[in-house]
Amino acid sequence: MKLQKIINRLQKLHPKEIDLSLDRIKILCKKLGNPQDKIQAINIVGTNGKQSTINAIFSILKEAKIKCNIYTSPHIQKINERFIFDNKKLNDDELADLLEEVEKINNNHPITFFEILTASYLFKAAQYSENINLIEAGLFHRFDATNIFKSNLASIICSISKDHLDWLPKGQRTIEKIIFEKTSALLNSNIIVSKQNSKETIECIKKTILKNSSEKLFFNENFSYSCGENSFFYYEDKFGGLKLPLPNILGQFQLENISTAIATLRQLNMGIKNNDIKNGITKIESIARLQEIKSGKIKALVKDNRLLLDGSHNEDGSRVLNEYLQTLDCNKHLIIGMMKNKDHEKYISYFKDISSLTTIDIPNQPNAISGKELKEKFKNISNAKYKKSIQEAIKSLTLKENDLIIITGSLYLSGEFLNLN
Repeated sequence: MKLQKIINRLQKLHPKEIDLSLDRIKILCKKLGNPQDKIQAINIVGTNGKQSTINAIFSILKEAKIKCNIYTSPHIQKINERFIFDNKKLNDDELADLLEEVEKINNNHPITFFEILTASYLFKAAQYSENINLIEAGLFHRFDATNIFKSNLASIICSISKDHLDWLPKGQRTIEKIIFEKTSALLNSNIIVSKQNSKETIECIKKTILKNSSEKLFFNENFSYSCGENSFFYYEDKFGGLKLPLPNILGQFQLENISTAIATLRQLNMGIKNNDIKNGITKIESIARLQEIKSGKIKALVKDNRLLLDGSHNEDGSRVLNEYLQTLDCNKHLIIGMMKNKDHEKYISYFKDISSLTTIDIPNQPNAISGKELKEKFKNISNAKYKKSIQEAIKSLTLKENDLIIITGSLYLSGEFLNLN
């Protein structure tokens, strides 16, 4: 209750939820003693794969007995997920105390909710100056609250695609503009570029960071992987090759994210052993990223059928999700809810051979598109139907043995599912 009251107060400090600027957070961080100058950070930018890459790095570092602080957004179930220090998530009382302390120092000055959360994270992270900080950029990066460092260990550029176009000026809603916003202000240290979805995207990234003096590593040029037989894959970079077990998470795209994580850690020469990598990638904790649900109240409704939860919500996320689904020989039932500001038609265009599609409402999210309206956007799909809730959608399905149910379209929907389950 105390935590929620503080959150409610912080959300009222600025009339806009998002107001891209660095002035307010720089002022607050100065009052906090500029904690961003006291920590070791790896910054992660991009559109898709940021959380998965962070999860892989975190798992390898834990195996190597190297402690981490982690800052991510948005959260899936509880805001505490955004605040990990010394490898542990803050509990409600710890987070309430942290936010309350920073709130007092801020002294009611206007600041967005994300900005004061970021300042709070940095303030706490400075208490663990020996730890590695994994910091995910929020919206874009150039004017994002996480972009106030003078130096860092590395910047990772994950897959970039079109998303959040409504935050760009009309006439500039292009992939080139998105790449500029995400990569033009990266620090001079190390830049590791994950696999991108087109040659044009890679070339645009190279052009944007051309004058950045960082050492640059590009997927398929400086590091790569190939799939082997008998549940192994092969990773290779300038330090040599590694024969690695397949990870404990689903999807070919995860090998791309894991390879980027490995390339980053080997580039930083942190004393990580090959066995730390081998063991770490088999213990990755991943929520709402092709997560197989094996128990719970909602899982009970599908009985012996497989149930997957995936928070993909833009065209690139849809593409990689469907690359995985195409490897499965079974009937696939899609349950989907989305936010209003997404390209709904583009998102759904990647789905092939779907046995049924059910749109639903996302409760408690005023910026979500209604399931009925979403169904109308999918009118070219003959078997599309609408149900109000996840439970009603599942109960309406005619399932056969080995059928697969996929719940997708939004991280907010994923959080709702996990809370219900």
